[in-house]
Amino acid sequence: MKLKETTARTSRNLVVAGLIGAIAALAHAHGDVTPQAVDTSTLKQLGDDWLDTNPYAGDAEAIRIGSSAYNQNCARCHGLGAVSGGIAPDLRKLEPGPEDDEFFIQKVRNGVTRNGAVYMPPFEGILTQEAMWSIRAWLETVHED
Repeated sequence: MKLKETTARTSRNLVVAGLIGAIAALAHAHGDVTPQAVDTSTLKQLGDDWLDTNPYAGDAEAIRIGSSAYNQNCARCHGLGAVSGGIAPDLRKLEPGPEDDEFFIQKVRNGVTRNGAVYMPPFEGILTQEAMWSIRAWLETVHED
């Protein structure tokens, strides 16, 4: 009976250790994404000054580019179709229109850090302003309350 209990306890401990390891790997992977280049050459170029509102809202070409850019750079953490799997916020909940534009661009440019932990890496210097705003234009097409 003791051997059976010891074996069961050891098995349980191995399962728990495995789960903890998997959770740690997911936590480490969050934000650990190699950014992919986004070709925005077909969009009006915005220059060096960062805008506070999305110049591409409703623009079909920006939405097309934003969909691809999102899938390449954001979906790993925020989910396919912006449907979060719980790791990162569900971006379908961002309010469309200029009210949340500045909030969006600041988070993407600067990333999100809390208590020294990186929840989202900064993308300024990695993605262009055009790429970021095209992602925002696409996100508005999948908005849900």
